[in-house]
Amino acid sequence: MSVRIDIAGLRPERVAVVPSPLAELCMALHALSEPGHHPGLQGWVTGVTARLDPHLADRMCEADFLWRTTFSDLFLPFAGLPGGTLPGATLAEDLDLLDKLSDEQFVDAALEFTCAMPYGTQGASALSDGVLRRRALDLAAARGPRQVRFSERLLADPPRIRDWLRQFLRDCDEAFFADAWSRLRHQLAADARHKTELLRRKGLAAALAAVSPAVKLDEAAGQITVDKLGDGRTVAGDGGLMLLPTSFGWPHLSVLHRYGWQPVLHYPVGAAEPVPPPSVEQLTLRMTALSHPVRMRICRHLARSAYTTSELAQAHGMTPPEISRHLGVLKKAGLITTRRRGRYVLHQLDVTVVARLGSDFLEGILR
Repeated sequence: MSVRIDIAGLRPERVAVVPSPLAELCMALHALSEPGHHPGLQGWVTGVTARLDPHLADRMCEADFLWRTTFSDLFLPFAGLPGGTLPGATLAEDLDLLDKLSDEQFVDAALEFTCAMPYGTQGASALSDGVLRRRALDLAAARGPRQVRFSERLLADPPRIRDWLRQFLRDCDEAFFADAWSRLRHQLAADARHKTELLRRKGLAAALAAVSPAVKLDEAAGQITVDKLGDGRTVAGDGGLMLLPTSFGWPHLSVLHRYGWQPVLHYPVGAAEPVPPPSVEQLTLRMTALSHPVRMRICRHLARSAYTTSELAQAHGMTPPEISRHLGVLKKAGLITTRRRGRYVLHQLDVTVVARLGSDFLEGILR
């Protein structure tokens, strides 16, 4: 499985390496929401959380599915604009680009967490398609009342949610991100210069090899392949290809491959310390549970969000009983947790337990 980017006919000057403050704010919010994904950031997370205004912390929970369970394309708005638009140099400039997305683009990107919208192919918008609208609300209901309220407001009044999100991001900048960005932007700019120099002197293959060993270029086929536990395909058309460094992002290597948007490789700069190994007794049981490719794919979903059995069955093209059997194996190995919310039973990967298996596996399923 992999995500493929067709770059046939892509001119070298249409490949850009540029940091984005808005994309980095997304990764900062993710680290605050899912500290288990980022053991190397525990000190920063603890410090920010301790001094965070309670009102802002509450607002952070209202739409945390935009950065906790997935990295919403709303944080890469330049990719949805025509002509190969570059990220802004400041957060204010990036927020201005966010304002330029159409309501349809904004809503569909915001609803990605529900899996209601087609991602890599052209499809209708939930703003105009009643079936998609109802499905989005049904799937939001499985994740709790906050998601339902947000989705209802989003579908009823997109401008109101756009204003809410913009003000929220400004408040985050004032509370903690401006200080972090003032330190990180120099590291990201230096990495961007290094990758740009590799592009100029040695070509795209060398630059991609420096991004991640999971990224491969087949020059003869005109295709970039990103090794991920997921499938996707996109084309680097007139907009070109963007390489976007992140300091907060390890171990996540993200690929924006939304239909009609510019492809973006969002890659981590630097690496975290390896995590402690699991006990020998637990290792055999857990590695046996993970030896099946379907269970590995299930783990990828459950590492990012809690899912019901029915949602997993639909995502993997299997029956609910088949998914239940795989979930039973993972649960017996102590790799997943289960909780009930109303009439829904939600399953989620225990990232802390998986981390004890080793950073290589954790990085693989979170990539």
